[in-house]
Amino acid sequence: MPATRIDGKAVSTAVLDEVTRAARALEAETGVRPGLAVVLVGEDPASQVYVGSKGRTAEACGFHSVTHRLPAETREADLLALIGQLNADPAIHGILQQLPLPGHLDPQRVVAAIDPDKDVDGLTVVNAGRLASGALADAFVPCTPAGCMVLLRRVMGDDLSGRTAVVLGRSNLVGKPMAHLLLAANATVTMAHSRTADLPAVCRAADIVVAAVGRPEMVQADWIKPGAVVIDVGINRVDAPERGDGKTRLVGDVAYAAAAEVASAITPVPGGVGPMTIAMLMANTAKAACRAAGHPAPRL
Repeated sequence: MPATRIDGKAVSTAVLDEVTRAARALEAETGVRPGLAVVLVGEDPASQVYVGSKGRTAEACGFHSVTHRLPAETREADLLALIGQLNADPAIHGILQQLPLPGHLDPQRVVAAIDPDKDVDGLTVVNAGRLASGALADAFVPCTPAGCMVLLRRVMGDDLSGRTAVVLGRSNLVGKPMAHLLLAANATVTMAHSRTADLPAVCRAADIVVAAVGRPEMVQADWIKPGAVVIDVGINRVDAPERGDGKTRLVGDVAYAAAAEVASAITPVPGGVGPMTIAMLMANTAKAACRAAGHPAPRL
């Protein structure tokens, strides 16, 4: 039978509904309204779209939402000063520095300046350490792998004991935190990458395959164990001449149509992991606000 299509849009809507309820309860019971600040430096078109979407979603959840748009020539000292002001602002519970930054700015130094307890993107070394050490209750997890785990739990439950998982890709943003989350759920995890020997065979042994390599449709159907669950993090734009001259389409890192004939469940692209990323950003912001107010955080 064809695989179950894991609907990220529907799950993200459910997450946002829960976040909205939590935000309302927090404000009603404590007077605290979750606050999210997004900082954008420069005019990167994709970043402009993402920032607008994040701001609108935050407002829809009932958050206090502010966006700081800085010119591309902003000095690093001025950007760090703004982050320092946001760190000290009690009305702001989450700070998101939109990446990439202009070339003259050091992203590691900028991210490191964010208060770890307001680091709702989960990118600081402190939060990476909390996650790696198993202190999940204290950590802010990067939003994309956090969303992947929500989708996995909807299909496979909370406890992955006895399950084997392969994570394709070893980035700090997705691959490494994803592996830690799977380990925390008791899966047996293999991290694979471009230098892994016989990558198809490694994937075929796994009950769970998480693909996050940024190579369009690299993972083929014969890489998938029959009945495995596939989480496709990739978002790649490829030429689509069948749609007309100069047209493009989005595909994932997995050859979806063929893999769906082998897997038991799979995320589509678009409409799978993508919608979960912003939803988990809102969840992290609500968690930060609840933590600051000494209030129970939403369970997702």
